[in-house]
Amino acid sequence: MSVNVNRSVSDQFYRYKMPRLIAKVEGKGNGIKTVIVNMVDVAKALNRPPTYPTKFFGCELGAQTQFDVKNDRYIVNGSHEANKLQDMLDGFIKKFVLCPECDNPETDLHVNPKKQTIGNSCKACGYRGMLDTHHKLCTFILKNPPENTDSNTGKKDKEKKNRKGKEKENGSVSNNGSPVLNELSPPREDEEDDDEDWGEDTTAEAQRLRMEEISNHAKNLTLSEDLEKPIEDRVNILFNFVKKRKEEGVIDSSDKEILAEAERLDVKAMGPLVLTEVLFDDKIRDQLKKYRRHFLRFCHNNKKAQKYLLHGFECVVDIHQAHLLSKIPHTLKDMYDADLLEEEVILSWAEKPSKKYVSKELAKDIRVKAEPFIKWLKEAEEESSGEEEEEEDIEVVYSRSGNIPKVETIKATPVDKDDDIDIDAI
Repeated sequence: MSVNVNRSVSDQFYRYKMPRLIAKVEGKGNGIKTVIVNMVDVAKALNRPPTYPTKFFGCELGAQTQFDVKNDRYIVNGSHEANKLQDMLDGFIKKFVLCPECDNPETDLHVNPKKQTIGNSCKACGYRGMLDTHHKLCTFILKNPPENTDSNTGKKDKEKKNRKGKEKENGSVSNNGSPVLNELSPPREDEEDDDEDWGEDTTAEAQRLRMEEISNHAKNLTLSEDLEKPIEDRVNILFNFVKKRKEEGVIDSSDKEILAEAERLDVKAMGPLVLTEVLFDDKIRDQLKKYRRHFLRFCHNNKKAQKYLLHGFECVVDIHQAHLLSKIPHTLKDMYDADLLEEEVILSWAEKPSKKYVSKELAKDIRVKAEPFIKWLKEAEEESSGEEEEEEDIEVVYSRSGNIPKVETIKATPVDKDDDIDIDAI
């Protein structure tokens, strides 16, 4: 089972995962010890050597640790529960893995044993800084640099051996047997001082520029990964995105953000289907007024999105049949008046009951209940086409005295139908 690397992030679609830590207690009495069975896999997900988190546990618990790298056995003396170690691992991740600027785990450590410094760089936001070396683990890290660090002793030794081999092949050996650096070899001075100053450019402006310049690769990677997923998964991502905005209490002002996410996932037409599920219940008529702007961004001049709005409406009716069946014609008119639905889309929907979203029986029942509005819509369309000189809008007045609304017509105030809708001005 996997968990988020940063467990303070509750998003189930958070891309950075790690295996849940597995611990096994072995031995008895003074010889009791806890073996972290999958430490190699956990450490790989964190991009850190498995010895680091194991030693961190030892530092925090005041216990001795043992590393059997050959057999992948990482041990903390004493009996310790997996949940306790998992919580402790969060502390390691916060101190030694997450970027202090963007909380992204795409970081590398840069250890310089000579200067006794540990640098930290983030590939996502470009942050560069120095770790606080007061923690006991830092002493261990300085003595055991990660293999990928620029100043790793083993790596330099290997490079030196490679250089010596090349120099011997070229015959570049001095009289005393020591290799002579040729013109193609970098000066030894540069070799000693090739470590960057990870503490420089920490001003707010420098960090802002790095934030703008970097992370395009990460963003493109996330985008391509999401777009490769099936459409059902992408719709679920949008659903969780909208749901989170509602739970955070910022849904009222998130209409542009939601549209952008739907376009990013290439599911714009299905946006209204998601919005209806998250935003509507048996008080749908009031909610239509409140969230009109959200739906209008998707439905304006988009017949496919309007069809999904109607399908979403059917789903809401299915859940709240007792309250909404009798209000179907009123609700459809509300959508029509709010410019969310066009006549052509409504009439096409009314003619073809579908069992894709609700049962065939309920789909037919919904259209029967909608008939008064559909009838008015057809009559209004016919009257409008027959009056070329003077046009009048027809408004439906529903009598709530019966189960089936009574339709009457009254003259309404003329509206200029040629006015374009400015969504951003709403």
